[in-house]
Amino acid sequence: MELRKSVEIIGCLPASSRALVGGLYWSGMPEEAGGGRKAMNIISLGAGVQSTTMLLMAAHGEITPKPDYAIFADTGWEPKKVYQHLEWLKKEAAKFGIKVIVTQEKNIKDDLLFAINSESKTGKAGFTNLPFHLINKDGTRGMAKRQCTAEYKIRPIQKKIRELLGYKPRQRIKEKVTLWMGISTDEIQRVKPSREKWIEHRWPLIEKRMNRLDCLSWMERKGYPQPPKSSCVGCPFHNDALWLDMKLNDKEAWEEAVEMDRAIKKLHRLKGKPYLHGSCQPLDEVYLHENQITIDLFDNECEGMCGV
Repeated sequence: MELRKSVEIIGCLPASSRALVGGLYWSGMPEEAGGGRKAMNIISLGAGVQSTTMLLMAAHGEITPKPDYAIFADTGWEPKKVYQHLEWLKKEAAKFGIKVIVTQEKNIKDDLLFAINSESKTGKAGFTNLPFHLINKDGTRGMAKRQCTAEYKIRPIQKKIRELLGYKPRQRIKEKVTLWMGISTDEIQRVKPSREKWIEHRWPLIEKRMNRLDCLSWMERKGYPQPPKSSCVGCPFHNDALWLDMKLNDKEAWEEAVEMDRAIKKLHRLKGKPYLHGSCQPLDEVYLHENQITIDLFDNECEGMCGV
């Protein structure tokens, strides 16, 4: 199934990376920009397992060319262990001459609370862009539209790249930027081409035929610490394993999530009653047991930006 999917998406790949290797995937170098301009290679850094491994493999020369930068888009609501790991990673990458840039335009938690408070004070519908689980008035279930990835991850990274290239908003970009995405072979369904003509996506871990376990093994062989899973504290796509880990090992984050799960009930612009947990139960009432975990929600992660 995974192999078939790999072949189906080959048309999404950049021209420089379509050469099949062993009948499955590609090996190639990013093309240079036109007019003699140097192409820029940038890592989209989520500070999770895959993107951390990708960055450090590039630092050790196992993925080439050496990236110009790694950019982390901060949503403002990552777990503390992610921020701690990010600080370590910035220092480690700097040893190899790779600069990790942190960019932030907005704070997803503050924006959500503002939307909730706005509705409470004015009676007008507040704006929110998280994909909450919903129970509709007729009892059916659904999900709110997801816009958070674009608003808090993709656009801030694109804006920072523009700044690095010296362009102002809406100026036509002449350079070709290769954006490395930390997606592994077990997440093949998340491979998608860029919507921007001046950005070309590349998936080095898939080129290396590496899955998540391979990434963890590589980190261990190099003596590096295991990276945390990078995703917002209140992400509705958390599975039970993540919620349980938060409840047991990060009390502060768990309490924040429980409080937010209660607060979002005040959002009336949504078509249904919102919940953070997929069971559509109050988060602090959900029975979280490891034996119940049977799936991993790769399909629902954030377009190769969050949770990698």
